[in-house]
Amino acid sequence: MYICKMYSKELTKGTLQPIILKLVNSREKMYGYEITQEVKKMTSGKIDISEGALYPILHKLEAKGVLDTEKVFIGKRVRKYYKVTKEGKQMVAEVTEEINDFINTLQLIFNTEIQKL
Repeated sequence: MYICKMYSKELTKGTLQPIILKLVNSREKMYGYEITQEVKKMTSGKIDISEGALYPILHKLEAKGVLDTEKVFIGKRVRKYYKVTKEGKQMVAEVTEEINDFINTLQLIFNTEIQKL
């Protein structure tokens, strides 16, 4: 029996930015905690994005003009929402294509039914 467990940080590190971008693009807007919880839910807990990993990526994407932010006051707190810009939508398409191609390439190596010559 296979027990589901979290993927290692080393394995997921290079995919966090595309994951975050794709997820935020799928919604009108999202805030940081919401992003982490949605990824955890969608992957049944296999990918857990820490705040320490999430916010540097969000800030980098915002600085590049890929994400835009909107501050919303909730009582005395401020919640910062992120949304993909027009320019960012092109990046989402590019990283989605690249990730899918990468997955196909990995399958060539890790496919359990490797055909013998």
